[in-house]
Amino acid sequence: MDEAQIARLGPYLEAHVPGFRGLRAAEKFSDGQSNPTFRLRAESGSYVLRRKPPGELLKSAHAVDREYRVLSALAQTDVPVARALHLCADDGVIGSMFYVMEFVEGRVFWDPSLPGLEPQDRAAIYDQMNLALAAIHTVNLEAVGLSDFGRTGSYYERQYATWVRQYRATETGAIPAMERIIDWLGANMVPDDGRVSLVHGDYRLDNVMFAPDAPRLIAVMDWELSTLGHPLADLAYQCMLWRMPPGPVLSGLQGVDRKALGLPTEEDYVARYCARAGIAGIENWDFYLVFGLFRLAAIVQGVKFRGLQGNASSDRALQVGALAAPLAEKACDILDGHG
Repeated sequence: MDEAQIARLGPYLEAHVPGFRGLRAAEKFSDGQSNPTFRLRAESGSYVLRRKPPGELLKSAHAVDREYRVLSALAQTDVPVARALHLCADDGVIGSMFYVMEFVEGRVFWDPSLPGLEPQDRAAIYDQMNLALAAIHTVNLEAVGLSDFGRTGSYYERQYATWVRQYRATETGAIPAMERIIDWLGANMVPDDGRVSLVHGDYRLDNVMFAPDAPRLIAVMDWELSTLGHPLADLAYQCMLWRMPPGPVLSGLQGVDRKALGLPTEEDYVARYCARAGIAGIENWDFYLVFGLFRLAAIVQGVKFRGLQGNASSDRALQVGALAAPLAEKACDILDGHG
């Protein structure tokens, strides 16, 4: 964000955000691959601004207006979120649509093994994530005005078509494992069971924030991919981390001594979620895991594509994008019984 944009932004926010005054700086957060996010420092305090990235974008991508809508709706629920303050659809202010929300002071963990914490705190953090996920999936959609937040029915068929299309639009080279799982998912599509809930779409450890001094979840972040869908999509997506090895990007828990660290097993985590969500059990679990890995591979391929174009939100885009093939290969391991 350049000086001219900041000069326009300050007066705009003073006119549209109650209590806002004296914008001093807009500092970009270095983490994140999608919508550029800034900490606004003003005389009236700190705020967070999320905007669409510049450049040519895929249709329906970077929907900050949808993020704003879901944050506003969830303020009425038990799902912890930052308070949404204002949505600006006028590209003339800073060059693209953006919204502003309150700044929440807390901790974000990037390493799923949670180094430096006590075992009981690690256990509490995962339980808090489990509790918040169940809360998301039990939101009364009609009561909070989200009953039209997405299409209903045939969720996996529609998501499959969407992410195959998105992947093809950002493909930069052949990935044999990706072709295999695309074919397998198409041939092994689960039947629609009629379940519909709000889904986050990117529910993982580094998209939630914890209190500075306690293992208490205080905000679920990054709702860009949220929609109405099947709740097991979120659960399987999060559980992928148990199947992925530790590493500098998208680190997992494969091979980690979870019992010694106080971390739950995948089986325990799923069982606890099912108890909270009122589910007796899950059939076709491998399908949900493979689909989650396919979808994440398509997402990081998009990050790579934007990085090559020069309009990614982070300079780590190519490093993240390089994970598309390993993620697809991990999905193939599940198909081969080695997941």
